Amino acid sequence: MGYLGGFRVTFDKFVGAYFGGRSGEVVTRQYRGGRGGASDEKRPKPERAHGRHVLNRYEDGMEKCIGCELCAGVCPARCIYVRGADNDPENPNSPGERFGFVYEINYLRCIHCDMCVEACPTEAITESKLFEFSFTNRQDAIYTKAELLVGDDGRPQQLPWEDWREGDDLHTSGWMRATSPGGSAEFEGIVAWSEELGYGVRAPEGGQPLEARHAAEAAQAAADAQAHDGDAHGGHH
Repeated sequence: MGYLGGFRVTFDKFVGAYFGGRSGEVVTRQYRGGRGGASDEKRPKPERAHGRHVLNRYEDGMEKCIGCELCAGVCPARCIYVRGADNDPENPNSPGERFGFVYEINYLRCIHCDMCVEACPTEAITESKLFEFSFTNRQDAIYTKAELLVGDDGRPQQLPWEDWREGDDLHTSGWMRATSPGGSAEFEGIVAWSEELGYGVRAPEGGQPLEARHAAEAAQAAADAQAHDGDAHGGHH
């Protein structure tokens, strides 16, 4: 199709939408959330929806971020800036030697790819379902640690330009991988992340049931034994 053909498709859609032409079907849906009035509602989001980030805490309130900068290093949009600092031994911010002293995300650049979440070794940074937030100035779009860190109750901070609704802050913790990093099935079905402060924690994802795996292993062992017996009998002949 040449460029004139492309113009024709666009023109047909325009004519169909406004004048009842042959291409009158319009597949684009009008967004309803955040408009106010009777239609002010959000459509349900998938459990793994990638929205606004949060920085998590442990159960005792200590920060999970250790200032390692892996999230900033892996970010393809270069929207994350982290600077770590040594913990005060008398009053540490995190359980490790270092903590995230500066943590910023520029949402004018963020593409919500979730690679920062995958790279984080302590599951400090994860994402909420909040995707409806806009800014009137550039400074508001650059979230700082004070805005990203969950509160004393484990819930995300709710800023004036964010349109939080019920359920947007659920399941903000990291999700479990199918197996351990080494690929061992022994870790299947086991919660792979540490506990978090009070709210937003996900249940472990279901994988292959242990009963089904044990049955498959038993069947394989029986097949191996039968094959071994056949080889042994064949050797006598």
